[in-house]
Amino acid sequence: MNKRWLIKKPASQQLIAKLIEEVGVTRPIANIMAQRGIRSFDEAKAFFRPDLKNLHNPFLMKGMSEAVDRIERAIAAHENILIYGDYDVDGTTAVSLVYDYLSRDYGQIGYYIPDRYKEGYGVSDAGVDFAIDNSFALVIALDCGIKEVDKIVRAKENGVDFIVCDHHTPGDVLPPAIILNSKQPGCTYPFKELSGCGVGFKLVQALNEIRGRELEVIYPLLDLVVVSIAADVVSMVGENRILAFHGLEVLNKKPRLGFSKLLQLANKTGPLNITDVVFILAPRINAAGRIASGNNAVQLLLAQTFDEVNQVSIDINEHNETRKGLDKEITAEALTIIGSDTWMKAAKSTVVFNRSWHKGVVGIVASRLTEVYYRPTIVLTESNGKAVGSARSVYGYNIYDAIDQCADLLEQFGGHSFAAGMTLALENVEPFRQKFDEVVRATIPEALLIPEIQIDDEIEFRDIYENKPGGVPKFYRVLNQMAPFGPDNPRPVFVSRRVTVLPGSRVLKDEHIKLSLMQEEYPEITMDAIAFGMADSWKNIDPAKHPHQKIDLVYTIEENTWNGITSLQLMVRDVKVSAR
Repeated sequence: MNKRWLIKKPASQQLIAKLIEEVGVTRPIANIMAQRGIRSFDEAKAFFRPDLKNLHNPFLMKGMSEAVDRIERAIAAHENILIYGDYDVDGTTAVSLVYDYLSRDYGQIGYYIPDRYKEGYGVSDAGVDFAIDNSFALVIALDCGIKEVDKIVRAKENGVDFIVCDHHTPGDVLPPAIILNSKQPGCTYPFKELSGCGVGFKLVQALNEIRGRELEVIYPLLDLVVVSIAADVVSMVGENRILAFHGLEVLNKKPRLGFSKLLQLANKTGPLNITDVVFILAPRINAAGRIASGNNAVQLLLAQTFDEVNQVSIDINEHNETRKGLDKEITAEALTIIGSDTWMKAAKSTVVFNRSWHKGVVGIVASRLTEVYYRPTIVLTESNGKAVGSARSVYGYNIYDAIDQCADLLEQFGGHSFAAGMTLALENVEPFRQKFDEVVRATIPEALLIPEIQIDDEIEFRDIYENKPGGVPKFYRVLNQMAPFGPDNPRPVFVSRRVTVLPGSRVLKDEHIKLSLMQEEYPEITMDAIAFGMADSWKNIDPAKHPHQKIDLVYTIEENTWNGITSLQLMVRDVKVSAR
């Protein structure tokens, strides 16, 4: 698939010079820092050394004082409290976090994770019935609730109060509850992109403060927060960057038993980064709710002994293997459906439906289809007589707004700009497919349908090594201190031009390319590189067939350790034959 290369506008030379002098970095690093809003030594210090002291006061969030007061009154009155959360990673980590904290001092507390297949997303009728039937006077809903107005009304009518801790976009009507959501009208909380678990952490932070306890008391809970941040793909700047940075520290130094066991089962050793969380921990936690029950994930995350974690972790790991098989099978089926349908191939969007698909993996399949066709995508299946599904978008396009314009055909929907979920009547699948494509066709710029690679800077290999080949240079060490990476703070991407592919470069397993590279002006510097899934490009760059050809390549830089030796490796994102 062709990709657009967009090189970001360089920062001003004056600001770059200032950062070079004040911070002591090279021009490319200074440019990237400036592009990311760093304008002084103090701002650089805050960015490179995220400090928990810079977390916002939780009481700045609208509703926080009321929420804390209601919880304290419930405890004083010996009321039963139910912690309620969605079945995905964000929901189960949020439930685990709030339950962990409250249960240390209070025994009349329970948790509830809705069944993905019987109840669906969010606050369900069955969940409300459970609260009523078991005399829970207060429900703390996490990562859900902001749009379940009718259900919370019924709970209220039956004597059950709700505190809704959510980060999804609110609807026009808010539920009759104490609401913690920085996106709600009238909330002036400075940071708007917390995960659902992040909102739960702010509630716990507020409770901890009014109880006169130090922040260190809740520091161990940050491993749950960083997993939610990584899994929910929320912004990695501001408060999330602080929480993720310290959450990784907890994961690497003293993770809870459940995480340790999952890492052991995955044969993961060494320090974890955000990518490891996304590809190792998050899928396994998610698999519990996708294949069996999200309660298993909470049970694992709250476990205090090895006996508690052993069997449930093995079950979750097996669920993940099942999930991977279903993911592969359903993706192949969906691609066949699209490829054999003339209308769907020509559409600006993808809406694909099959009654028999496993509900637990439709979101993953939507992501896979987006990678292939690169357009707003919705994958639907049948559950309890309804069509249910998940949506994924392309960079720069708000899929939630597009779905909102089709609300007359939906029974329920929720989400954010990049991902969403929905429920609709079976007879509305085809009308929805047509209308959704009309909306997308009318609102998406053509450029957004071509994958875009945003490039931070054009550099030469000598910039990486600063004319000192070998080892792991300062350039990379400083670059790596920009982690944790994620949305709004991605791993820096570079382009280098007129690069020579050296003999010894080759195709691996008919899929990948292993490269040895050099720029003629600096023959003393050679770079190893790997281009995953790009074997099709080999015919254009094979040095045996094109001995004098130069290439331009876009890449990130990572460490590679082999036989005890650590060196840098370029992770190639795209490659083109040099035009000049």
